[in-house]
Amino acid sequence: MPLTLDLPQLPSPVRPEAADAAHLLTEEKIGPRDGAGKTCVVAMSGGVDSAVTALLMREKGYRVVGINLRLFSPDDEDGRANPCCGIPAMDDARLTCARIGVPFYALNMEAEFGRAVVDRFVDEYAAGRTPNPCLECNRHVKFRHLVERARLLGADCLATGHYARIVPGAGGAPHRLLRALDPGKDQSYVLHTLDQAQLGILRFPLGGLMKSETRAIARAFGLPVADKAESQEICFVGKRPYADFVAARRPDAARPGEIVDGVGTVLGEHKGFVHHTVGQRRGLGIAAREPLYVLRLEPAANRVVVGGKDEASVRSLVADGVAMIDGSWPSAPFSTGAMVRYRGALAPVEVRLGPPGSGEATVAFASGGPVASPGQAIVFYEGDEVLGGGTIREVTRG
Repeated sequence: MPLTLDLPQLPSPVRPEAADAAHLLTEEKIGPRDGAGKTCVVAMSGGVDSAVTALLMREKGYRVVGINLRLFSPDDEDGRANPCCGIPAMDDARLTCARIGVPFYALNMEAEFGRAVVDRFVDEYAAGRTPNPCLECNRHVKFRHLVERARLLGADCLATGHYARIVPGAGGAPHRLLRALDPGKDQSYVLHTLDQAQLGILRFPLGGLMKSETRAIARAFGLPVADKAESQEICFVGKRPYADFVAARRPDAARPGEIVDGVGTVLGEHKGFVHHTVGQRRGLGIAAREPLYVLRLEPAANRVVVGGKDEASVRSLVADGVAMIDGSWPSAPFSTGAMVRYRGALAPVEVRLGPPGSGEATVAFASGGPVASPGQAIVFYEGDEVLGGGTIREVTRG
């Protein structure tokens, strides 16, 4: 038997005073008002996006329950670390819920976040790979635990402030994941690990809005975070260089070493390979006739290998942990678009999936492939639709 909540009768929301905000609450913008008699858990981060998400689900008729995940509490006194996942964010989320008249609960997930995201981030960078902590947080912490909690509470859905769109499957058809309307805010790349069960319970009400429209709604309703600055940093790293964060936990990754070309000729010295990422062009401290790019990091030899742009481009790659959004596993090769960086450009590719159950894919770029690194995600798109993706294991360059 699912748990149930004895929710209070919610007050009527404050209506927008600005006449030009009314059109942002139409079904064309926020979806159908289908929440009558239903409960929605909303993930509240303390920012404007999740605040407006809670407000919109409330406007759509749902009984909203706000839940904040406390993921990381900075221990520095000078505020270098970004407090978006700590106590200040939790307080902002609580104030928002009070403003729109919905109950609020906080969950401490620091231990789970530390193991699945922070430790992995440090381990991957120390191994010369390029992880995406936001993707891992979505995969291992946010959606796994929030979906479970929503179900335990007997909720009908879980809503988050992500900028992406879900098209529900009809008549047994699979649910589809699409890019957001706002290309500058689209987060579909870090959502490619969602499965059909998760897509069935998730709601992304901001997917049809521009970020400017989200802020306009927040201001019209007088939400306390309407003008809160947007976080641009990795939440647990904050304003300090990520290399400093990793080096404090893995001093061996910050030892000086050689910068060499593809044949081993020493061109300079680095201050620790953790200060460099594959594809980096600036900050190498090397005078050369043509721009040099980081081709790979060699932790065992403590070397950074550099080369020209032609050497940096990927010709093909192998990915593992691959899954397709609709649950299929095509046996024949297929042509599509692929993205290897968050909000990067799509490149035409041919994808050959390995044997069923292998989770492996070989991806060949049609021409002029991007600069990519092991550890990054590769996500397949057909137009605006996310087909699936995986994690880059190895690359072939040149």
